[in-house]
Formats: sequence, C-alpha cells, structure tokens
Amino acid sequence: MPSPLTRTVVAPVIDVHLHPEDLRAALEADVRAGLSSRPRTLPPKWFYDDRGSELFDEITRLPEYYPTARERAILHAQAATIAARSGADTLVELGSGTSDKTRTLLDAFAASGQLRRFVPFDVSEGVLRWSASHLAERYAGLEVHGVVGDFDHHLPSIPAGGRRLVAFLGGTIGNYEPTDRARLLDDLASTLLPGDSLLLGTDLVKDPRRLVAAYDDSAGVTAEFNRNVLRVLDRELHADFDPLRWQHRAVWNAEQEWIEMRLRALGRQEVEIEDLGLSLVFADGEEIRTEVSAKFRREKVEAELRTAGFELAGWMTDPDGDFALSLAFRR
Repeated sequence: MPSPLTRTVVAPVIDVHLHPEDLRAALEADVRAGLSSRPRTLPPKWFYDDRGSELFDEITRLPEYYPTARERAILHAQAATIAARSGADTLVELGSGTSDKTRTLLDAFAASGQLRRFVPFDVSEGVLRWSASHLAERYAGLEVHGVVGDFDHHLPSIPAGGRRLVAFLGGTIGNYEPTDRARLLDDLASTLLPGDSLLLGTDLVKDPRRLVAAYDDSAGVTAEFNRNVLRVLDRELHADFDPLRWQHRAVWNAEQEWIEMRLRALGRQEVEIEDLGLSLVFADGEEIRTEVSAKFRREKVEAELRTAGFELAGWMTDPDGDFALSLAFRR
C-alpha cells in the first residue's frame, strides 16, 4: 500500500436513511407504547442526547465500569489477527459514533495493506459526518461511505461489494432481549454474503456484585445518566417529569443473566406528556425499566450466532475473562 503521505484524501459519501422526523416518530411511538404498558419501559437509545452522550463517555472512564477498557485491550492485542483472519477489505462499524475504538482496527487493516473502504453506520447524522470527514483525512486514500440509519430498519442499506467485516462493539448486542437479538442477528446475516464476517463484542457473566457496581457507580454518574432520559422526554415531548423524584436502581436478574436499569418513583406522581396527550399516574415505588444489559457465556454466543447463520471462528478475551470479542463468518 502506498504511504498515506502520498495518497489523495477521498471525500466521504454519506447515505441518509433516517431523518429528524423519523426519529421524532420513533420517540413518540416508543414512549407511548412503553409507558402505557405494564411493567413500564423505555428503550435505552433515548439516553443519548448530547448530555447523555457526555455522561456515558464519563461512565466509560469510571473505575467500576470495566467493559470499555477490557474491549479496548482485546482490540489492541488482537487487531492484526482479526484483520488477517477476516480477509476483509471493507470494515463496517455499527453504532460508530466517533469511531474511537475502531481506529485500532483501522490501523491494523491499513498496515496490512488490505483496507479499501470504511462504512460507519450511526443514528446521528451530525456525529457521523464529523467522524467520516476526520477519518478520510487520517487515512488518506480510504473510501469512507457512511450510513445514517438504525439497526431495526436499515441494515440492508450497508453498501455491498468487497469482502466485509461488520464490527458491532461495546456489548451493545446485550441491550436487546433474546427475541429482538435473534431478529437483529438474522437481519444482519441476511445482509451479508458467505465469506463476510462479524466481530461481536459481548460482556461476560461474572460476580453479580461487580456487575451491579458497574451500573451503579459510587460517584452517581450512572444514576444521572439514567435520569437523563426523563429530561429528554421533558424537552422533546413537553412532559413534566421531575427527574430528582426518581431513584436510579441497577438490579441483577439471575434467571435472565442480565442487568436491569430502572427508575423508581419517590412518592406518587402524576405526569403529563403534552405532545402525546398522555396523563400518567405512578404509584410510590413504581418503576420504569430503562435498559437491560445481557451478559453472556461462550456457548450462548456461539449458539445464537449459529442459529442466525454464522460460524464462530475466533473467541478472544482479556486476561481476566471479563469481556469477549467473537469473530464469526457468514455461512
């Protein structure tokens, strides 16, 4: 591969399949369905406005929150092996954000001489455009083809051609309950071709005390992050939640092997969501489940991948066995 210093910067291409009105419609539908049901729920994707993203970035640097550091360590140790074993010339990143961790993979692919194209896929058009521009400059000659979309509807929009490796990192797959997780993996498998591959990040089952601590830190950052979803509803849907009257809780569900994040009402509350015409009454102690974060064992990951049409080819963990990256090929 020619030296990056001698190569021309290629202007990124961005495909936009998700617009502000689509996000608004999804928010309204999720809030109406989730808060009208029993038990009440809200999807975790609505945590991530600008403030929520800042808080999550802070969470990843807390001493209790190990997943980000463990996954980064695996990437540093295994990136060259992943590039070689995948044989891919196209790297796709789902939920790319700023593509901070993925630069370790990009560096390894670029060093191997096989990298031709990078496809960041994210719900935020602004962040994706910034990141795509930055990466196109950093990796001169690299084709950057961004996709603005969501996992539930736009996976078929991942550009075809070449041999693709899809990176789905951060343990985000754990935010899906089993049925939805199976559907997501099926959709992804349907998008890929035999020989394409998936790099999947999963947090592993461990001492529940460590798991709870990771989602209920002593500094209260995760509590603020959890309550931030109520501020999103207040701002976007003209609701009148008082976030300070809601207590953050992190609970280990041993049967499901997942962490549940919940918000518990401190006292009886009447809440109006003006834009939806909803009037809600919450009893003292009633909870809203805002996130599940499933934890995995190797046999479970391998079985779910196989059911979807993937064959596990590599299982990589940190020395303590806290987190895993799975490399699997589309059959």
